[in-house]
Amino acid sequence: MTTGIIEIIKKAATDAVEAGKPCTVRYGTVKTINPLSIQITNNFILPEAVLIVPQYLTDYQMDITLHDWATQNRAGGSGHPAFASHNHDIVGRKRITVHAGLQVGDKVVLLRQNGGQFFLVLDRIPKGESE
Repeated sequence: MTTGIIEIIKKAATDAVEAGKPCTVRYGTVKTINPLSIQITNNFILPEAVLIVPQYLTDYQMDITLHDWATQNRAGGSGHPAFASHNHDIVGRKRITVHAGLQVGDKVVLLRQNGGQFFLVLDRIPKGESE
């Protein structure tokens, strides 16, 4: 009977310590892109279904506004006026693609809520940095 009470107290203490840590930081390596999977231990790979990836770690499009931009002058061709040296103004609102998606081999930092089943991919670790 005493052993049972001790086990209950140990479990309560462990639960209290874990409750004080609302999340866990993990490190992983991107194994596949489509579908996305991240390996966090030798035997544990997280599937895309449990990963939350912020926009800044994906390829995405965004609008930007350019002011007073122009292409560089290009030399003309055959001497014909249509081929004279010229440039093109690039101004106004333009749509660009940002190529920031995760790649196979990228090292990443993940945040897991205790008791949760989802992992937020916080960022990639710069190449050459240790985990």
